[in-house]
Amino acid sequence: MDYDTILDRGLSELPEVAEDADRLSIPDPEGETDGAFTRLTNLPAIADAMGRDPAHLHRSIQREFGTNGQFDGNQARYNGSFTIADFDAAIANYVEEYVTCSECGLPDTRLTTENGNQMLRCEACGAFRPVAKRTTAPAHRNRPSVEEGKTYTVEITGTGRKGDGVANIDDYTIFVPGAAEGQVVEVYIESKSGNLAFARLA
Repeated sequence: MDYDTILDRGLSELPEVAEDADRLSIPDPEGETDGAFTRLTNLPAIADAMGRDPAHLHRSIQREFGTNGQFDGNQARYNGSFTIADFDAAIANYVEEYVTCSECGLPDTRLTTENGNQMLRCEACGAFRPVAKRTTAPAHRNRPSVEEGKTYTVEITGTGRKGDGVANIDDYTIFVPGAAEGQVVEVYIESKSGNLAFARLA
């Protein structure tokens, strides 16, 4: 068997990889502010472009923002006010951590769990690495705090033992008498104690 034949056979066994390493085409994030919340309305499309689970991307963005949020399968919502630039940065960090191969720089990867550890395996070059676990939000991000005497728009996400509505802003748990779970209401902060706040309907 001559050299050219051997070379052709070897090349035929390699995975098909496009020549352009930047071919990953991710839709621009589409966000909208809704009171004290910010929605990412096209999260599933972004995750699909990367070949990743939307819920996994949502959890990563929550961690980047250092906030709470919800994902209903169609769109995501995060407590706080965030810009398109904030979403761009969070998604870029996700791509670097969970999508791009650190050896060849291509996005032809898959996430696997091996012996309890999350691994990123590249189907283009065969490289693999553990995915770093980050548990804290970036230190440079400043979050607005809850202040006494101010009014905020919140969603009531639970009910306290005394029947008060419960909402969250950043690290604060806010108790609102007369508010029911599922409502979005304006509340006036009357007092605080640690990370607890007590409010009335505005």
